[in-house]
Amino acid sequence: MKLVHLITAAVLGFAAAASHALDVKPYSAAALAEAQKADKPVALHFRADWCPTCRAQDKLLDAMKSEPGLDITVLAVNYDTEKDLKKQFTIRSQSTLVVLRGQKETGRSINDTTAAGLRTALKTAL
Repeated sequence: MKLVHLITAAVLGFAAAASHALDVKPYSAAALAEAQKADKPVALHFRADWCPTCRAQDKLLDAMKSEPGLDITVLAVNYDTEKDLKKQFTIRSQSTLVVLRGQKETGRSINDTTAAGLRTALKTAL
């Protein structure tokens, strides 16, 4: 009986950890507004399909999805088409990650292709 309780607790713990993990979604103004209104941590990843640095960052972010403690949504922003958003956040280069908590910018990473660097930037909003 104790084994059943232990297994159940482990499964529930894993489910809770999975629900509090990094989530990568395509950018939408509504998703950003919702996160900011709820004062949730959110990151904007200004990226382009043609950018090798962006693709490397994508792989790192994808690998971080299972990390516990990274309860943040990353919105993938099309660098080539979201010109107003780039202007709003003063983005001068693709492969830029802007980390927000509500309306406040808490961190920024430009051209970083290290897991530690991206993780550090993301954690500034947690």
